[in-house]
Parts: sequence; C-alpha cells; structure tokens
Amino acid sequence: MSPTDTDVSGEPPDTWEQVQSSAEFRQLRTRLRRFVFPMAVLFLAWYLLYVLLADYAHGFMSTKLAGNFTVGLLFGLLQFVSTFLITWLYVRYANRNLDPLSERIREDIENPAESPAEKER
Repeated sequence: MSPTDTDVSGEPPDTWEQVQSSAEFRQLRTRLRRFVFPMAVLFLAWYLLYVLLADYAHGFMSTKLAGNFTVGLLFGLLQFVSTFLITWLYVRYANRNLDPLSERIREDIENPAESPAEKER
C-alpha cells in the first residue's frame, strides 16, 4: 500500500495500519515468535517437570548430593539459572535479529518522505 492510497472513506490510511501490514513488520513478528514460542514451551516443560518430580518423586528429589543439598534443591536453583539463561539468550537474539529491523521500521515511521535511495547514503 502506498502513502497515496485511500481507504473506503476516502481518507489516507493510518500510518500504524500501514506499518502493521508491511513486509518488514511481518518479518519482525515472525522473528520474535520464532524465538518466544519455542523458548516458552521449553521453559514451561522444564518447570512442569520440576513440579511433577517434586510432587510424585519424593524419593528422587530428596536424594542427598552433598550434606543437606538435595536433588530437589538443585532443580529449584536451576529454575533460577534457566530464567537468567533465557533472558541472556533473548537479549542476544533481540540485539542481532530484532533490534536492527525494528530500528528500520521506526526510521520509516519517523521519516516517511525519505526514499530508500536517500536512506542508503
């Protein structure tokens, strides 16, 4: 859709609707979903495993590893570690794959009159 197109009412289309329907925005959404959904499934499965083991595998979870340090305590601490790991992975992924594209989209919104040839200079 070009900036000169009009909708049914004769008004120019809204900038945000143009952005949302643009190929770059769809690509940004796809890249985000490609990371977020699998990571969410993995984390929820890991958390569910921890909860189920804590509820149904008392003997295994109470196995002492060193002193009073048990498998259950280790798994509980690993929940925190996995949260920080996911955060670090997301920041790294976003810096490489999401931020450059979102920056281009933002520039297109803020400077709609600039042509793509002028932006490359």
